[in-house]
Amino acid sequence: MAYVFGPVPSRRLGLSLGVDLIPLKTCTYNCLYCQVGRTTRQSLNIESFFPVTEVLEELGRKLEICSPDAITFSGSGEPTLSSDIDRVISFVKERTDTKTVILTNGSLLWKEDVRRRISGADIIMPTLTTAFDETFQLIHEPHTDLDLSTIFEGLKSLRRSYRGNLFLEVVLLAGFNDSEKELDGLRRMIGQISPDKIQLNTVVRPPSDPRAIPLDIKRLEDIKSLFGEKAEIIAQTPLRNGRWEDETAYATILEMAKRRPVRARDVANACGISLEEAESLIKGLFVKGALRQQEHEGEVYYME
Repeated sequence: MAYVFGPVPSRRLGLSLGVDLIPLKTCTYNCLYCQVGRTTRQSLNIESFFPVTEVLEELGRKLEICSPDAITFSGSGEPTLSSDIDRVISFVKERTDTKTVILTNGSLLWKEDVRRRISGADIIMPTLTTAFDETFQLIHEPHTDLDLSTIFEGLKSLRRSYRGNLFLEVVLLAGFNDSEKELDGLRRMIGQISPDKIQLNTVVRPPSDPRAIPLDIKRLEDIKSLFGEKAEIIAQTPLRNGRWEDETAYATILEMAKRRPVRARDVANACGISLEEAESLIKGLFVKGALRQQEHEGEVYYME
């Protein structure tokens, strides 16, 4: 499938069926920590990148054979760059009660038309990493027409108009935004946005830039206490007993690895199999040359 992938295991959403409306790698940012890789086309232009009728047909076929916990707009770039995202959200709402989720870097929320297009989603998860423009530039390497103050105003505007759940993701990188000054600035800025949840994250898959170093769990726990009762740590993935039986395990693994680096336990989650079975399947694909591996923070990830 060209536009729909998964379901894949998500740290926040269970088994998530992904909808990818953006060509690789089209984005407003060029983040150090991005698991997809470096941005090759940096743009602020809202476009229809793919024939939306083909996207809807593919999504409809997939929904006939699987029942995900969530349908997530993410993948190869920044999903709010798509002018068709509202049509796809409406399509889902007409056919299923499955929750729709937007994973966005939050950089285009200052645009009223963008906020309108995504307003039908059940959950919007924008990212915020810092209250300081210098740090913002270092971490995200944004489009030259973007600045932090504009993005901050966009987040506040979304909060005022949006009736769904707003979960703010805070990605923390060692040596960049984990100092007392940075955290205090974030806490004050987040207080003005007033999200429903504050989701603390760090680098959990191989990043596009080796300077992106994760925080350990003890540090994340300390920061969680600082941010209060709305804060939760999402940087670990528990195994779950979901099962999806409608495609072969090999096809599932390759589809997952095409989109982002995966671990054996990610595969176990998605296929509803034991960790030992997942490792055996991965080994077979690795030996055949269908997968390559990379170690990151003591864990082995696999990718095409």
